Amino acid sequence: MARSAREVLEEAVRELAPDAEGNRLLPLVSAGKAPREVIASFALEQRHVITADRRSFLHLADRAAADPPVEAFFTGLAQGESLALDRLTALETACGLDRDAVRDYEPRPGCQAFPAYGAWLALNAEPVDVVVALTANFAAWGNYCAEMGRALRQHYGFDDTACGFFDFFATPAPEVTNQALDAVRFGIDAGRPVGGRTVNRYGRLVQSYELMFWNTLADGLTD
Repeated sequence: MARSAREVLEEAVRELAPDAEGNRLLPLVSAGKAPREVIASFALEQRHVITADRRSFLHLADRAAADPPVEAFFTGLAQGESLALDRLTALETACGLDRDAVRDYEPRPGCQAFPAYGAWLALNAEPVDVVVALTANFAAWGNYCAEMGRALRQHYGFDDTACGFFDFFATPAPEVTNQALDAVRFGIDAGRPVGGRTVNRYGRLVQSYELMFWNTLADGLTD
């Protein structure tokens, strides 16, 4: 019996959820034990991540031009990344970063593995499979951002504007969920083998690179 689009996405979120203790940086920030410098590093790395992801999403949208619901999903994500970049500027300012600091920062390989793999998916993966893998990641990323926003307010004195980047991703986005459902439903109706081993591989690697981003920053605290 064929699974529905909702069943495919819910299974991916459930089966690909990261280890609850896998993120070594978040507990330090949550307890106010991480130095402010690591928040600045987070912001600087994210500028590279968001910029790269936006280009990957646009490429996926181009590849899915013949599949309107899939194209719409990635176009929407690219637009969201542009909004996130606007909010990231306020976080950089709150961290005391100026234009020179942002321009001159050298990103860390472990933090940039995530967008590098995103670019690989944009070039090689079936776009509707990427929809499923990313949806599983969004659940984890959104939870991380919600906790960061809470911790930065409570322990670091950041205001709502400074936390806007985290609030943007932490806030539920029904329109993104609906677009993902439409995209996966389109793939299923078109006879695509949505889900399965390949999607699990994509999702597992996406989640692993997500944790690598956070843990690279955590490891930097002891360098």
